[in-house]
Amino acid sequence: MPALASVFAVATAIGLNGAAAQETTFPPGAPGATTTIDGRYLPNPPPPFMGDIQTNANQSKPYWPGLVVPPKGAPNILLIMTDDVGFSAPSTFGGVIPTPALDRIAAEGLRYTRMHTTALCSPTRAALLTGRNHHSVATGVVVDQATGYPGYNSVIPRDAVAIGEILKLNGYDTSWYGKDHNTPQWEGSQAGPFHNWPTGAVKGFDYFYGFLGDDASQWQPNNLFRNTTPIQPYLGNAGWNLTTAMADEAITRIKMLNDVQPDRPFMIYYAPGGTHAPHHPTKEWVDKIGAMHLFDDGWNKLRDTIFANQKKLGVIPENAELTAWPDTIPEWGSLSAEEKRLFIRQADVYAAYLAYTDHEIGRVIQAVDDIGKLDNTLIIYISGDNGASPEGTLNGLFNEYAVANAVNPTVEQNMQFYDEWGTDQTYPHFAVGWAWAWATPYQWTKEVASHFGGTRNGMAISWPARIKDAGGIRHQFHHVIDVVPTILEAAGLPEPVSINGVAQRPIEGVSMAYTFDDANAADRRMTQYFEMFGSRAIYNDGWIASAPPVGAPWILTLEQPPADVMNGFKWELYDTNKDWTQAHDVAAAEPDKLRDMQQLFTMEATKYGVFPLDDTRLQRFISKKPSYSPGRTEFTYSGTIMNVPFPDTGTAPSLLNRSYTITAEIEVPEGGAEGMLMTDGGRFAGYGFYLLKGVPVFTWDLVDLERVKWQGKEALAPGKHTVEFDWKYDGPGLGKGGTGTLKVNGTVVDSHPMPKSLPITLAWDETFNVGIDTGTSVDDADYQVPFPFTGTIDKLTVKLGPSEE
Repeated sequence: MPALASVFAVATAIGLNGAAAQETTFPPGAPGATTTIDGRYLPNPPPPFMGDIQTNANQSKPYWPGLVVPPKGAPNILLIMTDDVGFSAPSTFGGVIPTPALDRIAAEGLRYTRMHTTALCSPTRAALLTGRNHHSVATGVVVDQATGYPGYNSVIPRDAVAIGEILKLNGYDTSWYGKDHNTPQWEGSQAGPFHNWPTGAVKGFDYFYGFLGDDASQWQPNNLFRNTTPIQPYLGNAGWNLTTAMADEAITRIKMLNDVQPDRPFMIYYAPGGTHAPHHPTKEWVDKIGAMHLFDDGWNKLRDTIFANQKKLGVIPENAELTAWPDTIPEWGSLSAEEKRLFIRQADVYAAYLAYTDHEIGRVIQAVDDIGKLDNTLIIYISGDNGASPEGTLNGLFNEYAVANAVNPTVEQNMQFYDEWGTDQTYPHFAVGWAWAWATPYQWTKEVASHFGGTRNGMAISWPARIKDAGGIRHQFHHVIDVVPTILEAAGLPEPVSINGVAQRPIEGVSMAYTFDDANAADRRMTQYFEMFGSRAIYNDGWIASAPPVGAPWILTLEQPPADVMNGFKWELYDTNKDWTQAHDVAAAEPDKLRDMQQLFTMEATKYGVFPLDDTRLQRFISKKPSYSPGRTEFTYSGTIMNVPFPDTGTAPSLLNRSYTITAEIEVPEGGAEGMLMTDGGRFAGYGFYLLKGVPVFTWDLVDLERVKWQGKEALAPGKHTVEFDWKYDGPGLGKGGTGTLKVNGTVVDSHPMPKSLPITLAWDETFNVGIDTGTSVDDADYQVPFPFTGTIDKLTVKLGPSEE
């Protein structure tokens, strides 16, 4: 045995694949020994036993495999990404909204002025975590709009494993807080499978506390998970807010690790819901920001203020030009007094949300400082995963689910919720004029990949032990795919060749570490493509060719005919060496250069899996996705089930745009019963089937503008009953009306038509439940959650008719 072991010892010393020798603490084989592995083949092959085994233990020599640790001096990693923050919203990049935590990282480190995202959330986050372009990792669009092409199917491939798994297998503790919009929808329930969840082998985080999907209420996030278990910490906890709770969770883990394993480096990926809609700050922050009167002069003057601030800060050059205001958004001076009042309220609430989010991030940063580890912590704080969101449309939204169902609230409808804006009684978003202002000095917004207003986001990096140019500014051109190689270089780790037995495709980003010491270092990212919904661009050595969208992204209707994606988009050309902001289109003067750039885009798009181009939004959102129950039309439940998301993937019945029948066989005890039989959605869009003081009720909530009810005449007596709701849909088509009929023991107790229905979606941050309601009420006047059924559900059956979309 010793002779054989010595052979393996030599192999390990020189590296099994010719790499540099592994580092092992001495004495090797002792219980406290650690080892730094080669890192190119993960997990590391099992080490040989280097002890001595005889027939008796007292004649044998034990040998412990070393615990895997990162290279000596490897920093902790705190990777922060906020949501839907335009380049110029935070004070750090010229905005008027106070962001002291981001300011702190910039002051202690470096401020990057040309960091780029993909123009949309899921794609940016996939690129950020894998170091590959978003189409390369199957996320050419948000997971809700996944289609069956390699660049778009939303399944991050196993040959492009994320940074969490890489660092974990090299000995880091890895944890994720906040948004995960990168789990395929059909795997997003508590039934799994969990391979593609944050704690699965593709992403590789040890711990997850956050939500799945586009967004979540910060007051009642019904899509919140701890690892893979749904949780509802807000129930019975008045004033609870996820923004604070998430910071508390991260701080608790930071302290725990320092107490239990103080020498083990950690990586924290911190991705709060702020500032994606719904904008849900606490009243304290709304009052604080409101008192500052930051937005009273409107969005046009705000741009001028920001533009001047940016030049003073040096985040844009002195010769930069402010791009033109678009004709499709009204000038502030043209608005009525009521419109201005509403829009100022929207901006105040949004700004409060951004300031609140940054404050809680600051608490996490301070927690690292408090345990004495800030000096050797690499903090990368990216302000937004795309440009400011235009999805609030021209008037703003008291309820984001309204526009998701092609309902555009008027100013008058929004004003009904003026006092509640930002509370749990709204799911709000601001008017698009603010989004354009928070893109200053650039054109366009989120969803638009052709221009910097959609893709340029502020970033600050600090690492006091390594970065000495505190407060420096860096203008090198970079993209979120450059974050992973930066982390690997900082940690002294190689790019993996194989992970979990799968050969890895090359990382497509370049490390930004070359900028740490040299403000004038030549750019190393010379070329970068961009594409989203057919809008696209190609950057090369200072030039950028841009094809903006055919229609404005804030104009959302059920009728969205696709354009000729290859030929229907008009290309523009900019020389950013002279024109920092894409203010002057020189396509007409430089036709040869434009042609060369277009050809380069085609080459890059082919290389990274961008084709086929697709400019549809609604069609992809409602398109059929994979399902573990394909074609399922009958669902049967006994007892209580809760927190089942994504009904469109077969995890739960989807009632939209079809006929259906719900039959509940129940038993009412002596004294009567009430409570939820079946529900999906809640306060902002959804339905509920329940007994209210013993009386059967079926309620449809049509985006909080209207509620339609079918109700029995009397409470059910003790004993067994069959309660049924039948809906006959007036399709084909989306959002048509129909006739609902409520029956008790076979007898009709209420029947009437509903002229229209929800065409697209229920509240996606809420879930399907039987026997209980774990999110928000479909009608607060009727009941409050959790509203458990106090009788017995013997059997509840849902039968679906064919979809008539």
